[in-house]
Amino acid sequence: MAGSRLSNRSLRLWQVGVLVLVLLAWHLASRNEQTAFFLGEPIKVAGRIWSWFLPVDVAPNGVFAEGLAGRADIYPHLGVTLAETVLAFAIGTVLGLAVGLWLALAPTASAILDPYIKAANSMPRVILAPIFGLWFGLGIWSKVALAVTLVFFIVFFNVYQGVREVSPVILANARMLGANRKQLLRTVYLPSATSWVFSSLHTSVGLAFVGAVVGEYLGSARGVGYLILQAEGTFDVNTVFAGIVVLTAFALVLDGIVGRIERHLMKWQPQAGETEKL
Repeated sequence: MAGSRLSNRSLRLWQVGVLVLVLLAWHLASRNEQTAFFLGEPIKVAGRIWSWFLPVDVAPNGVFAEGLAGRADIYPHLGVTLAETVLAFAIGTVLGLAVGLWLALAPTASAILDPYIKAANSMPRVILAPIFGLWFGLGIWSKVALAVTLVFFIVFFNVYQGVREVSPVILANARMLGANRKQLLRTVYLPSATSWVFSSLHTSVGLAFVGAVVGEYLGSARGVGYLILQAEGTFDVNTVFAGIVVLTAFALVLDGIVGRIERHLMKWQPQAGETEKL
């Protein structure tokens, strides 16, 4: 089994190859004008992204030229969206951790609040956007509040489940060795929930961006979501795809940061390759 696994270099080559094939297929399909109207053209999308991040006077001539029409300075918009995303991610994670730990360790409170938590989680959170706009205005905090509602429940349920699944045998042994409640929390409950927490954080990164962008859609004068909305209003599909690519790239960067923190804090956990060797 171990011999059939791809090396890291081969894996990267395959991943890049898949991306190249997708882009090539997109380019060939966009040569048809009707298809290009709906799917955009990858070269123009690349040109739009280039024009957002670099001055026009250093933009390349020729192949990207047509994609440089309508240059917009993306930095203020991107800064707003990233601020909303990072704030929502941080606040939602902290709240999810705190409430998840509390209810997992307080069975009575958990039983009382259970139907309300399920009801809140079942609610389509997008409908809260107008309410948050009324409460917090059309600035970044209404978008942060909406994104927090998406991040919170993902983290909460994973922490709650991770703590509840701690082995009773481990708890009994720790208590027998004299561990008090704080020591149990630090040495048993938190390590048990850590892998669950990081699993939820990888999902929460994307949801934080979703909440921020949806909030910008519903009422904003700044942000990448606002740029995409303006482009949709003029049927500029290339700018729409450019905005999607930029958001996806930064979501991957944030997810990569979470992954690095996870690898640093989870050194004690055996890696997949090590598990197979065992």
